[in-house]
Amino acid sequence: MAVRRSARLSAAPSSHPLSAIQQPKINRSQHSGIRKAQKRTAKTKKSQKTAAGQVLSAEALQVAEPTATPRAASAATTATDPNDNIFDPSLPTDSTRRIHSTPPPLDRPVEPHRTNATLLTPHGSSLVAYPPGTEQASPSKTGRPRPTATTGTLLEKAVAHLIATDPRLKTVIEKHPCHLFSPEGLAEEVDPFRSLVSSIIGQQVSGAAAKSIRDKFVALFNSNETDVVARTKRFPAPEEIVQYDIATLRTAGLSQRKAEYIQGLAQKFAAGELSAGMLLNASDQELVEKLTAVRGLGLWSVEMFACFALKRIDVFSTGDLGVQRGCAAFMGRDINKLKAKGGSGKFKYMPEKEMLELAAKFSPFRSLFMWYMWRVEGVDVAVLNA
Repeated sequence: MAVRRSARLSAAPSSHPLSAIQQPKINRSQHSGIRKAQKRTAKTKKSQKTAAGQVLSAEALQVAEPTATPRAASAATTATDPNDNIFDPSLPTDSTRRIHSTPPPLDRPVEPHRTNATLLTPHGSSLVAYPPGTEQASPSKTGRPRPTATTGTLLEKAVAHLIATDPRLKTVIEKHPCHLFSPEGLAEEVDPFRSLVSSIIGQQVSGAAAKSIRDKFVALFNSNETDVVARTKRFPAPEEIVQYDIATLRTAGLSQRKAEYIQGLAQKFAAGELSAGMLLNASDQELVEKLTAVRGLGLWSVEMFACFALKRIDVFSTGDLGVQRGCAAFMGRDINKLKAKGGSGKFKYMPEKEMLELAAKFSPFRSLFMWYMWRVEGVDVAVLNA
């Protein structure tokens, strides 16, 4: 939701002729008393001004209307897995997210097994899993669990749980603050359709190549724009994409399969099979089932999307090599020896069963545990958390 900044009025210097009249002289004791009175008055006015500013900010958050085009102050994310690059740090700042210009209230309800981000629809509206006034509604009526935290307390609760479960995490937690689930991170608004399309475009190519293809792809739908930069701003709606044939989509530099994947994804959104509302309310299992049914989206891609875009906080990816290395290092194993040995299958550093048992202790905050497993092994997740 776009937020208007509260207007601030500043008093202009008085130009009234009486302001230049010389004041009568006063003695030292009178001067001291007047100075104290002036300080008390100034302090009172400052308190009133601060309170008024807070009220205006809250009102602005309530009445602001969503804009048709998302505005973001942060780049989209990039995955560390070289085999399936879901997000790309070179995305322009108006990519998949936008951030409130005024910090949101810290009491928006959230719940670990639901989407905690505010999601933008392809047509500009925004949705949250727990609209105001529904916090105490019966789960039988809402179809979702009662919230257990707020945007202001989620990270605090999660960190406390991780440290209480295993105090060894305290050092790495203090060294690497996690923006992803902070109040500021949860204030981001995410366009899930654009995120998923970007994830498909970014597969198997470098960040620079992904940006180039994405810009050309968006420009296909903004051909009337005369400005070169403007052509890459407005992301197409699913209904627009389905009207283009595969051959036309490929002119943006997409491979045959990627063009088919994106068109298939757009068809599901256009038909309502996938939507921001579904992504908000689906259980973790339903989310995996629905999205892995889309050609071009594997389990790892969906897990990264659920964690970094939807801000679900109980996601744990055993198939990510960085997470495997981090878990092994956290358990005190020699990563270099394990790497030289090669391991078996895709679980080269730690068996999947053992990883799941380790992570289970940190539920329902396994996403945060996973984030710190990347940090334990020094995997650079800055682009994932951008």
